[in-house]
Amino acid sequence: MRNPVFTGACPAIVTPFDASGAVNYTALEKLIDHVIEAGVDAICVCGTTGECSTLSLREHIAVVEHSVKYINHRVKVIAGAGSNDTSAAVYLSQHAQDSGADALLHVTPYYNKCSQAGLIRHYEYIADRVELPIILYNVPSRTGVSFTAETYQVLSQNPRINGVKEASGNFSLLAHTRHLCGDDFYVWSGNDDQTVPMMALGAKGVISVVANVAPKLMVDMTHLCLAGDYASASKLQIENMDFIDSLFLEVNPIPVKAAMNLIGMEAGGLRLPLCDMSESNLEKMKAAMARIGLLR
Repeated sequence: MRNPVFTGACPAIVTPFDASGAVNYTALEKLIDHVIEAGVDAICVCGTTGECSTLSLREHIAVVEHSVKYINHRVKVIAGAGSNDTSAAVYLSQHAQDSGADALLHVTPYYNKCSQAGLIRHYEYIADRVELPIILYNVPSRTGVSFTAETYQVLSQNPRINGVKEASGNFSLLAHTRHLCGDDFYVWSGNDDQTVPMMALGAKGVISVVANVAPKLMVDMTHLCLAGDYASASKLQIENMDFIDSLFLEVNPIPVKAAMNLIGMEAGGLRLPLCDMSESNLEKMKAAMARIGLLR
């Protein structure tokens, strides 16, 4: 039986940029220390929140290498390696493996809108060419394609496919997946606002945007669920909903980078076509942060 890559909270960390727009490795190291000190169980680099879609291939590889080396086995490192080009996904995966990453995160191929058969062939092709465990990533709002539970069932038979980051918001899909795939095909929430209900249905934790800003909140929430204390976890989820929602007032990672800069975490700016948060939404986010004591 497979073990999950991690249980608990895993920030999908931002990629900080300096004033010139280059990757700010000093700020990245500070962010890594910040979330590890808060007790996170893993760190995901070069995912959606890490602006992987605007990192050059060279930058992507360098950020993974630097992060793995700096984290130095303190927690598991999950490297984003997804692409709509299967050969490019293999290339990124092999480089992440060579760098010493612990697992891979592979988003469904975007824009191509492949069939379920295409999804199966894509992931099996990658899995045959790497040794690391693979976490699938289902986020149809961004990619235009979603897994079915039946496709998960086929892919769950592959020993290198560890589970899925589910960000479809579809609880029926989650329930049917758990029914068809058994206990060693693991699920992680990809939506911070659904962490507790997804864990109540068997998810092992969350790959989180919020954990960049408030890592201890997501650590406490997930660890309470893992301990079976869903009442206390639900209380945390509900009490912090305004703040969690505020980080998604605009497309991720626009708000989370703004929030991090507000609390002195030096996330820097964004790369086009992403642009700064609107003033009205920024004020709403500031108010939500103030209500839970992140800002005064």
